[in-house]
Amino acid sequence: MTACVTEGPAGCWYADMAPGYTLRPLTEADIPAMLALCKGNSLFYQYCPPPPTAEGLAEDFTALPPGKSPADKHFLGFWREGRLMAMLDLIEGYPAADTAWIGFFMTARETQGKGEGTALIGCLLRRLRERGYARVGLAYAKGNPQSQAFWQKNGFTPTGREKDSGGYTAVVMERLMGKDNK
Repeated sequence: MTACVTEGPAGCWYADMAPGYTLRPLTEADIPAMLALCKGNSLFYQYCPPPPTAEGLAEDFTALPPGKSPADKHFLGFWREGRLMAMLDLIEGYPAADTAWIGFFMTARETQGKGEGTALIGCLLRRLRERGYARVGLAYAKGNPQSQAFWQKNGFTPTGREKDSGGYTAVVMERLMGKDNK
């Protein structure tokens, strides 16, 4: 499983993943669009502090779990008609070689409840399964009904593990990527 650092977005495994969107790695030049998307999702930050800032988003570009390198990280923007419609932070091979980890996923507020986020996650899961991943993990802020419902609707189940993330409790979820899973 190779990262897209050297081959560039056009030849990258995710380039054509989501029809109707242009996918590309987010850069510091995208921080204003990222900040606007995040600020439109106030419910998320009620449960998962701190509120978004340009500085915090800039730190997210290099945030990695232990043992992972920048080549394992994909911090992607989903663009439509020049507008950032969703963001995804994905770590390949974490916490195990057969697992991909969704560190962050957020859609523009006006698209929520219309199935767009579910469609994007469906595209991602299909592509990860094609790439050989056996499972996908993530965590959401305990108590956030919107996040919990979204991930459960998309086939993720709690593992029983929770982690104090300083300001909120993270509930770990995962989805197995067997042949029977969409």
